[in-house]
Amino acid sequence: MQKYKHLFFDLDHTLWDFETNCKDSLSKIYAEQQLGELLSTSFEVFFKQYLYHNELLWSKYNTGKIKADELKWKRMYFALLDFKIGNENLAKELSSHFLDLLPTRDKLFPYTVEILTYLKQKNYQLHLITNGFKEVQHNKLKYSNLTHFFTHIITSEESNSVKPNAAIFEYALKTANAPLKESIMLGDNLDADISGAINAGMDSVFVNHINATTNLQPTYIVTHLKELEDIF
Repeated sequence: MQKYKHLFFDLDHTLWDFETNCKDSLSKIYAEQQLGELLSTSFEVFFKQYLYHNELLWSKYNTGKIKADELKWKRMYFALLDFKIGNENLAKELSSHFLDLLPTRDKLFPYTVEILTYLKQKNYQLHLITNGFKEVQHNKLKYSNLTHFFTHIITSEESNSVKPNAAIFEYALKTANAPLKESIMLGDNLDADISGAINAGMDSVFVNHINATTNLQPTYIVTHLKELEDIF
């Protein structure tokens, strides 16, 4: 008899390969806009700075210190500023182009489609809880052909809360009509996904693609999506 009936997945960095898709999108924009000439640096150097600021600003967004609109353009602005280009209009233009292009990328982590198919065949109800922006996340699922796997897609925008706050998990459980004891969170982010699940009294699977160390105690830890077959 299955202990869990409702599996709540994170999307970015768990199923959808954010860094690879981000790099592909930004490299295209970098070439089209001839940013190498403007910044006098290589794409690899610029991309490293973008990822640095993206991670910092997502941490601030997840803790309610900045709003979504700020996150969208300031990660680009701060990356440009590292190369002495303090152009807010350019940052906003590049950000808009990036957010149009990014969701059309479809690189997934190995075994994503296979594990979701396996879980659906075992009659698990699959859902998403994501801090990503609603339209962007839905388009990622569409272009990656993943939408049909999920019964409910919960975003921070519609729930008016963000992981790791317990409120977004409570909203997700209510929306999916999922009892807490029959539900489990699966994600890669120790702060948003694992601490968030713990805050909500929910079991969790730490999808540890990068072999990170932690003092947290998720219910399960896997390093590859195929290992979920050993749990479910």
